[in-house]
Amino acid sequence: MNGAGGTNGGIGQFFLGLVMMCGGFYLLLESVVVSSGFGLGTRLFGVGGYGIRGGIVLIPLVIGIAIIFYDAKSAIGWLLSICAFAALVFGVIASVNLSLRTMSAFELICILALAFGGLGLFLRSLRSAARDEEAAARRLRS
Repeated sequence: MNGAGGTNGGIGQFFLGLVMMCGGFYLLLESVVVSSGFGLGTRLFGVGGYGIRGGIVLIPLVIGIAIIFYDAKSAIGWLLSICAFAALVFGVIASVNLSLRTMSAFELICILALAFGGLGLFLRSLRSAARDEEAAARRLRS
């Protein structure tokens, strides 16, 4: 009977590592605070010292949508709409700020030990236990 990953590694290590890893990364991601400073008056891009605001990006989007409704086969309308929408999405993503909430060093160390200790156990369980035993036996012979 094969164990974790089709090898004869440990199934117990596999599940313990998986639970530790999932719990640790969950706690780590739960500690991240996401905020955004995006708004229609927010500067998205800078071109030659001039700031392009979020509301300005909506103008080509609206024009492109109007052209598409007038003639759905218009390449200019589709190009305007897609580029303006991409600029808007890029501006929103670029304005996102990620920060770690305030926590004690003990909490952070526990979270990192769970996450990366679990990852190590998980990956170790995918190795073949027979191969590890052969390598240990070779080390003892030499």
